[in-house]
Amino acid sequence: MYLSGMKNWLCFFSAFYVLSFGFGQTEIKQLTNEKVVDSLFREDQFYIGLTYNLLLQQPDGLSQNGFSTGLQVGFIRDFPVTKDRKFAIGLGLGISTNSYNQNLLIDKEDNNFTFTVISEDDIAFKKNKFYTHTIDVPLEFRWRNATPESYKFWRIYGGVKVSYVFANASKFDGDLGRIRYTNIDAFNKFQYGATLSVGYNTWNFYMYYGLNTLFDNQKLSDNSSLNMSAFKVGLMFYIL
Repeated sequence: MYLSGMKNWLCFFSAFYVLSFGFGQTEIKQLTNEKVVDSLFREDQFYIGLTYNLLLQQPDGLSQNGFSTGLQVGFIRDFPVTKDRKFAIGLGLGISTNSYNQNLLIDKEDNNFTFTVISEDDIAFKKNKFYTHTIDVPLEFRWRNATPESYKFWRIYGGVKVSYVFANASKFDGDLGRIRYTNIDAFNKFQYGATLSVGYNTWNFYMYYGLNTLFDNQKLSDNSSLNMSAFKVGLMFYIL
């Protein structure tokens, strides 16, 4: 049920993004044709990002397989802080989904979740992943060399992002059968990290470095700590 809801949210944000882009481009064209200069312009208030997700501080024997992806969409309110509007603060709200394909088996024993690094030599599997759906609050400190007349410019946006995990799940298909869990309470509900976007015009490099762990004080089956955090790299697209 929650996966269906997540798809609806993503469809809504995607449609909102496309419509906003269309209206924004029309307005820009009209302003350009009429040579109207908006001295109080704001920049980059809608965003959509695609990432490749990596796991840091992996326990011994853990490895990622397949392609772990992330998708994020949202709105950031732009607050210029200098007269030329090249420096600004951005505060926003968005939604994202992230998957992690790896060989960490999440199972349940005596109503407690267990975490075991498995080897395909011992337990073969076709699929093993966990994923999270989050509500995001990004805060960015922005520099760009934009002008009222130009909509193609360089940008460097650094900041932080705080996320609330409103849904999560794990999936395993292999020798042990099909194992599915949702709403795993072992995940950290609140996750946060440092962000950086650098680029020109449409194409922007994006990076997220997790500053806390994905799981909340969990241990592996061998009693070692599970301290993995997320590192994401990819592309970010902004529009007005």
